[in-house]
Amino acid sequence: MIKWLQKIFDIILPPRCLSCGKVIQTDNSLCPECFSHIRFISRPFCEKCGTPFPEETGDGLLCVNCLRKKTPFRFCRSAVAYDDFSKKLILDFKFFDHIENKILLARWLYLAGRDIFDAGVDLIIPVPLHFTRMIKRKYNQSAMLCSILSEMSHVPADYKSLKKIRHTRPQVHCDGKQRLKNVKNAFCVPHQENIKGKRIVLIDDVYTTGATLRECAKALKRAGAKSVDTLTVARVCDQF
Repeated sequence: MIKWLQKIFDIILPPRCLSCGKVIQTDNSLCPECFSHIRFISRPFCEKCGTPFPEETGDGLLCVNCLRKKTPFRFCRSAVAYDDFSKKLILDFKFFDHIENKILLARWLYLAGRDIFDAGVDLIIPVPLHFTRMIKRKYNQSAMLCSILSEMSHVPADYKSLKKIRHTRPQVHCDGKQRLKNVKNAFCVPHQENIKGKRIVLIDDVYTTGATLRECAKALKRAGAKSVDTLTVARVCDQF
């Protein structure tokens, strides 16, 4: 009965590509043409931060930055390169109430984070919004992704332990150094008992310089987290 109702519903309101709006066969997906434009990030990439390497580079290596600097992350992974095609899906979801995009984006997150989940994860935590931004935007897109990813991975999500305590300028309006200063000490963990000894995955939509994710990770590590990984839908890639 439910299958027949679904078929009738699909005839009245057929599934459409989340990017171009073309009628397609399945819900929450892209048409073949739009899908062909998505640049998925696959190996070889830096084993730690996930920066893509040229195809001829060997697997399991670290990039120069990870060799030189100590970071608060165990692993960083992103599903796709941030370009005009992925950008539309993400910005429509983030700012224009296209919350139907969340299932596809969460599916990409899950695939990109397979080695993180294989290494062991206790909690999934979204990058939080300051309450003033939350009022303006109405929802936290990272929290929505976190909810679906939790169902897919069977790892519990925590929406309360990491808080943003200082209102900041949107990172898109800041350059590299300003981004670091803008979010410095902007996050805290009010209930450290929920975090101590836990392996945590931070969820966000885009990895640009990593400044926001690093500040979140530092707060979680100070609260006693055993490890912190990051998982984002897209990543700004200089060469890819």
